[in-house]
Amino acid sequence: MTQATVTLTTCPNRNVADAIAEALVERHHAACVNIIPGLTSVYRWDGAIQKDEEWLLVAKTTEPAYPGLEACVLDLHPDELPEIVALPATGGLSGYLRWVAQETESAQ
Repeated sequence: MTQATVTLTTCPNRNVADAIAEALVERHHAACVNIIPGLTSVYRWDGAIQKDEEWLLVAKTTEPAYPGLEACVLDLHPDELPEIVALPATGGLSGYLRWVAQETESAQ
């Protein structure tokens, strides 16, 4: 079975989160994207500590579909250096993981 992957991406507002999530699913780069509001990120950027309210995207995809997901996020995200972190799914319900693989096949 194709290796499932979970990606994390933060967005500056709901409109950006919606646009990216919809594009990822529409283009088959992800089978499902959860949009989680109410996230606060604290990080260092340009030598200063930043604190921003953000929206978190949790996308379920596959290793072969990941390059398209990354390219899509980079194309649509307004940040200079958006957060895109990919984590291998080392387990999960086999039927769900098959569905993720089927939904992302045409993007590969």
